[in-house]
This record gives sequence, structure tokens and C-alpha cells, in this order.
Amino acid sequence: MVIAAKRCEGARAPILSPAAVVRWKAYGNNESALPGIQVERKRLDMSVKIQEVPSSEAPIDLLLLADPSEEKIRSYLETSRCFTLSRDGAVLGACVVRPTREGAHELMSIAVWTQAQKSGWGTALLKWVIDFHRQRGVARMVVGTGTFGYQLAFYQRQGFRVTSIERDFFLDNYPDPIFEEGIQLFDMLVLTLELGSST
Repeated sequence: MVIAAKRCEGARAPILSPAAVVRWKAYGNNESALPGIQVERKRLDMSVKIQEVPSSEAPIDLLLLADPSEEKIRSYLETSRCFTLSRDGAVLGACVVRPTREGAHELMSIAVWTQAQKSGWGTALLKWVIDFHRQRGVARMVVGTGTFGYQLAFYQRQGFRVTSIERDFFLDNYPDPIFEEGIQLFDMLVLTLELGSST
């Protein structure tokens, strides 16, 4: 595993980025998971936690950043698992995953508060959720997203590949037009990640 590190002024060893801290904790604080990096304990003492929470405790306001329909969010929460990423007790990100009839698990929503975006938290949460399902024998994860924008690259960086297109999805499933970067969304791309064996 390669984990990016950055140097702090006056530090002798690389200091882990926030996302790397989460990944380090996800591997049980195992220093062997970080070859060649000297772990600075004080830096890693900050409280970062990724955990599953009851669907009834899902942060709806946060999830609305990824899905503008509260009605749809509440409808799929009933049959889904919800995960949150928090730092010092404050929730920064959330992710909802639901099993499908085809045996896959669909990533229904993933969101990070605007002020915490572009800091690696979303990537750390997604990686953790992928590993969580891989370790439980899930063979495949799928996600639907727009046909352009940063979200597409976000999933592709983790190995998701486009497997189908659902034309007019956003027209047929949402009462109001949805815009991304000033462009209206019409079609949805379905991306798939084959997890394979956890061994």
C-alpha cells in the first residue's frame, strides 16, 4: 500500500495526511501497513472514526448534498446500511449502501460537508466502505452517477467502471431538474466495482 505523506516544517519524518490517518486507523493502527513511514503519535491522536450507525440516525441534511430528494433518501434508508466519518465527534461525511436483488450492493449516496471537501475525507470513507463489504464477502458494488463532473472521476479512481447507461433517469425519477456545473443532468451512468476475494 502506498500512502501519501506530507512534511510539516521542522519535522524529521513525513506526517500523514487526514485521509492517511483514517486509512491507518482502519488497518488497526498497524505500523507495518505503512512501510517506510515513521508514524508521529501526536498527529494520529486526533479523534477520527468511521463507523456504521443505525439508519434512524443517518444525517439527512448531509445526505441531501448528494441526493436532493429527502423522500427518496428516507425510502432507501429503510433497507440500507449507513456509515459516517467523524472527527473530534463532528460528522464530516456519510455513506449509504443497499443490497440489491442481483446480489450486488449499491452505493446509494455518499456526501461530505462542503467545508470539509477536497481534504481526502470522501476518498477515505469510500475506501473504508469498499473494504468493509469486501471483507464480508460482497462480490460487487455498483453506483449510479451523472455523465460528467468530479463524481465520475471520484469513483473511477477507486476502480469503478462504467457498465451501463440509464437514459433520462434524472428526468423520470426527480420532479425538478437537477443541474451540475450549470448543466442539466439527464442520463445516469451505472458504474461497477468487482471486489473479488478479500484474501
